[in-house]
Amino acid sequence: MSVSDFMTKNLVVAQPEMKIFDAVDLMKKNNIHRLPVVKNERIIGLITEGTIQSAMPSKATSLSVYEVNYLLNKTTVADIMVKEVQTIEPVASLEDGIFKMRQNNIGVLPVVDGNEMLVGIITNNDIFDAFLKITGYNDGGTRVQLRIPEDHKGILADITKLLADNDFSILTVVVNRKELETVIELQIESRETNQIEKILKEANYDVFEAVFMSKKV
Repeated sequence: MSVSDFMTKNLVVAQPEMKIFDAVDLMKKNNIHRLPVVKNERIIGLITEGTIQSAMPSKATSLSVYEVNYLLNKTTVADIMVKEVQTIEPVASLEDGIFKMRQNNIGVLPVVDGNEMLVGIITNNDIFDAFLKITGYNDGGTRVQLRIPEDHKGILADITKLLADNDFSILTVVVNRKELETVIELQIESRETNQIEKILKEANYDVFEAVFMSKKV
C-alpha cells in the first residue's frame, strides 16, 4: 500500500499573502487543523493551529485590543508559516510515511510528486483510517486469533486451504510476531463464528479468540 492510497486529494490550501484571520476562518470552515501554503502549485510552507497560536500576542502584553487586532490584521501566513516542511512522494509506502512522521514527531506530511507539485496530504488521522481498513474493522464478519509456534512454516497456506475447503472467505490477515510465538488474526466473511472456531480447533489450531463483529459502514 502506498501513501497515494490513503492521502487526502481534495486539498484546502493557503496562499502566502493570506491574512492570519482568514487562515483561521478557512480552517474552521473546513474543520481542519493545518494548511499547506502553496505558490504556483508548489508547497512553500505549512501553517497549523500551533503556529498561529504561537504568533498571537501574550495575554501579558501591554498592547491594547485595538493594537493587537491591528498587528494581526497586518500579519500574513508567510510571516509565521513553517518553511522547512517534511514531504513525501505518493508512490512511497504507507510504512515510510508513518516512519517519517514518527522520526520527525509530526502529524502531517504534504505529498509532492516528482516535479515537487503538491498532490495531496496525509495526516495521522489518515493513518488511523488506513489501519482500520487493513484490519477489516469496518467490514464485519468473524474475527479469529490463533497462537502459532514460531517455527511453524507454511501455516498461512494450511489455514487458508482449510477455510476454503469449508467454503469460508478470508477478508484480511494480520500477522503479529512475538518473542516466543506468532499471533495470526483472521477476518472471515461469515456469521458462523462457532462453526469456524470448531473447524480450526478440530484441526488442532490454538484458537484464543473468535468473535463476530458487526459491519460498521
